[in-house]
Amino acid sequence: MKRTINMLEGSLWDKILQFAIPIALTSILQQVFNAADTLVVGNFCGKDAMAAVGSNGPMINLLINLFIGLTMGANVVLARVTGEGRLDKLSKGVHTSVLISLLGGVFLAVLGFFVARPVLKLMGVPENVMPMSLAYFRIYMGGMPVILLYNFCSAIFRSQGDTRTPLAALTIGGVANVGLNIFFVTVFGMDADGVAIATVISNLISSLILVISLMRTDGPTHLSFRHLTIEKDLLKDMIKIGMPAGLQGMAFSISNILVQSSVNSLGTDVMAATSAALNLEAVMFCLFGGFSQASTTFIGQNYGAGNMERCRRAAGMSYLESTIATVVVSALIVLFRRPLLSIFNRDPAVIHYGEIRILYIVGFEFFNMTVDNLSSALRGYGNSLAPALIALFGICVVRVVWILTVFAKHHTMNVLMTCYPLSWIVADTILVIYYFYYRNKMKKKGSRSPKANTVKA
Repeated sequence: MKRTINMLEGSLWDKILQFAIPIALTSILQQVFNAADTLVVGNFCGKDAMAAVGSNGPMINLLINLFIGLTMGANVVLARVTGEGRLDKLSKGVHTSVLISLLGGVFLAVLGFFVARPVLKLMGVPENVMPMSLAYFRIYMGGMPVILLYNFCSAIFRSQGDTRTPLAALTIGGVANVGLNIFFVTVFGMDADGVAIATVISNLISSLILVISLMRTDGPTHLSFRHLTIEKDLLKDMIKIGMPAGLQGMAFSISNILVQSSVNSLGTDVMAATSAALNLEAVMFCLFGGFSQASTTFIGQNYGAGNMERCRRAAGMSYLESTIATVVVSALIVLFRRPLLSIFNRDPAVIHYGEIRILYIVGFEFFNMTVDNLSSALRGYGNSLAPALIALFGICVVRVVWILTVFAKHHTMNVLMTCYPLSWIVADTILVIYYFYYRNKMKKKGSRSPKANTVKA
């Protein structure tokens, strides 16, 4: 592939930036284009439609997180076999990844159709919002085959150090998304269902660009639909690394569903405020997520090459650069929170509750960044189970206990939002201790090749 980065040699700080920034921009653009859903319905359709779009996020994330975790597993495995120089396995890994994305997408589309109504009722979505929420949910889930295809193809490119091609594909699809949002809402008079259709079409465009690029690529990453197959050994390794990450994401989503249900109990204004604030929070997660993926991929390739010292340096540099970016951008969002929220909705109550959420979440985003970055570094080594278990207890259990005890007695927005920084701090404390224990353990082993070893989960 052109545009690839040599992760095995040379300086790290500039290469990590070259790798991380396009990923961060890709994710941020994805959120900006998703925010267009909220922005269009918020300005043209009102608070109910805005609440309908926002209330779907936690449940959609719950259903797709397992497969998104597998994309992390695919990224690590493909990076590792690249570092080992096993190009035959790389080719088989590409075709396995694409086939898994299509099969998984069809499964989620069918599942989403049948579970839509009961899960939205379980989340306490108000009756005035339910029809729009149901339509948005089913249409969005119907697009899962192309949504997962984009994510798995992106993992293929990124495992080789190419983060710009997924960015270009998303940009083209995202611009189409914005235009289609406005078209369906203003011309056809649609609301949440219109922006959901626009989202599916835009993902179709982005995924087709990546598929065509892989089909035109020479070498082991060349894609041919005639050769689609599942390589059992590679899939096993992808599952060992990706399944815990996916289950971790699902656990996060379950806790967030409980949070969203608590938000729903506070009324439509709080629901709309959450929908708006989520877009700003997502920008932060995308930003440090780029550096987290850099940590995973750089460590994965160098671990495959047996260079443990470079693995440690890559982890440290990714964390340092992520910290700087997170602190600067979170400060800007907190400082300009009111004008940013007013972009989505000018209702004073919506802005008021949105400000509360931003102060409690974006204001403490550094702790969330630490959880994500250290977890990603451990996955690069192939250790995915430990960070998943730590996150499960430190974040998910803490949030659930907080909501069922403290929030149940003090039913306010401020009390509810406290569960976020509290859970991050608890998880950080455990994860930092474990990370340095694991790093010292790996240091004692010294530089070695993992070729003869099974992948640790």
